Amino acid sequence: MLGTFGGALEARKIDASDGRLTASVRGEIEADQGVLVIRRIHIDFTLRAPESTRDTVERVHGIFADKCPLFRTLHTAIEITSSYTLEENSRTEG
Repeated sequence: MLGTFGGALEARKIDASDGRLTASVRGEIEADQGVLVIRRIHIDFTLRAPESTRDTVERVHGIFADKCPLFRTLHTAIEITSSYTLEENSRTEG
């Protein structure tokens, strides 16, 4: 999902390369008849980019999963959610 989100941002001229886009993933596991089963996965993306990109990032975040092979494969079996944090890019844009 990181690659799909990053690719969608790049397509809209938002640089997600070189560590600007990272993700932290948390899974929730439950026992089902004595077997541990993954029930929920949450991905928290962090993007270092200018504040001026926020509206575009919000739109991309709202639609990217529908184009993600991993999400499309697993979402019927496992609840997959995501969120993002936009951190102001500290580098000078040029």
